[in-house]
Order: sequence, then C-alpha cells, then structure tokens
Amino acid sequence: MPISPAFVTRFFQLVTSRQFAEAERELERLRESKKKKKKEFDTGFFLALNGMILAQKSSDDPYAFLPNVNFKDKKKLQSYRREFTKHQKNKLYSDFDRGFFKAWGDYMRVLIKAEEASKPKRIVQTRLE
Repeated sequence: MPISPAFVTRFFQLVTSRQFAEAERELERLRESKKKKKKEFDTGFFLALNGMILAQKSSDDPYAFLPNVNFKDKKKLQSYRREFTKHQKNKLYSDFDRGFFKAWGDYMRVLIKAEEASKPKRIVQTRLE
C-alpha cells in the first residue's frame, strides 16, 4: 500500500505551522501504515520527515536548512524542488537516498502550492453596457 499523499500533505502543513505534537502523531500514523512492508525507500522517506520536525523545532540553528528557507519565495522553492527531484530520480543513489529526496521534493511542492493559494486572486471587472 503506497503512502497516502493526503496524510503526507497534512503532515507538511502541520510542520510548516509548527504544530509539532500533531505532526508527530501524523508521522506515527504514516509509519503504522507502512510497518508491514519496510523498504529502504520508506526508511529514507520517514527519516526525512522526522528530520523536518527536528529542523523546524531547532529554528535558531543557522546551519539547518529548513529554518532558513523563505516559504514566500516561490522561485527559490521551485529551485529547491528541482534539485531534490533531480536527486530523487538519479539511479546512482540508493533507494534510501531517493526516498529521502522524494520527501523533501514533496515538501517543496506543498510549500509552492501553499504560497500560490495565499496570494490574493486578481479580479477583473468588466462593465456591462
């Protein structure tokens, strides 16, 4: 059974909004759903998710990636996503590494969509004559 994208997206939203207790519960639910078939890809994926929580918690670390990401800079987020996706598709990496990069690529995708949704829509007004 594949990992549910809805649950993963929910996890990313919780991490971004710094709701760590709920994010950890969601992560545990995701782990439980994959407990029977433990693959190297899944191990890398879940370690990345756990790392996201830890990185957000330690927001004062100047060397951590996540606290230094500007969630409002769509171009930079797209650049990060391209980089993570490139690593994820590279067959030279192990399944563990590709799972790790998939999690980060998915997170960047969710951040990009959240940024697009937060921008006000432009309303075009037309006159009826």
